[in-house]
Amino acid sequence: IYKATNVNGLIAMAIGTGITILVQSSSITTSVLTPFVGLGVIQLEQMLPLTLGANIGTTITGLLASMVSDNVDALQVALCHLFFNLSGIVIWYPIPIMRRVPLRGARALGRATRRSRLLPPIYIIVVFFVIPLLLLGLSSLFMQKTVGFTVLGSFLVIGVVLGIARFIWWWKKQEGLQKCLACLDRRTDMNNTMKTLPEDMQFLKSKVSLLAEHTGLPEDEEAGDAQKGSDGTAEEVAPENEEVAIEDKED
Repeated sequence: IYKATNVNGLIAMAIGTGITILVQSSSITTSVLTPFVGLGVIQLEQMLPLTLGANIGTTITGLLASMVSDNVDALQVALCHLFFNLSGIVIWYPIPIMRRVPLRGARALGRATRRSRLLPPIYIIVVFFVIPLLLLGLSSLFMQKTVGFTVLGSFLVIGVVLGIARFIWWWKKQEGLQKCLACLDRRTDMNNTMKTLPEDMQFLKSKVSLLAEHTGLPEDEEAGDAQKGSDGTAEEVAPENEEVAIEDKED
């Protein structure tokens, strides 16, 4: 697999496009390649052009459907989908500096996922639901063509920009990244501790049993002896107190 995927980037894109056209789903292509990257069978740099090619191949289904429907609007939407993916490839792949951005992001997300499994669903919710809904809501305010909604949208945009700037400052200048990583490590350690707690308790019980066998006294007898010892000490202290009281009376 490593040798088969160790080809030129353009050829890898063509392979990804052809596979996606055959299966008619880019999700299948990427979901098959992702475990191979995790196992180290193929490199992340080799998967990037394959994924970009899969994004092109997934637009072919829409193009074929729009051509059959004889609807101009459907064809326009399919072409927008195609050129959107092509523009993404032109921006992120040809220039090596730009190519490093998605690769570094993928590696950073992979390292964070190793620390906590909660990160992938949070990432999906924020990137694919929260941010699109926020942008859609802000754009809808400006599309109302009224002064009130326009002013409200302007204040919200300013608030969002200031919030993003404040987050970047906290993330970069106030050790926000280290704080997040430390929080993820604490949650991971807590989860691991809770998982291994029953086994640790059984281990401690076995060690206590071995210690009791080594001393020759069962655990119940040791507890009973300790109780008897405390009772005997109390009985010894009581007569001494009585003798002191009698001497005080005689004096």
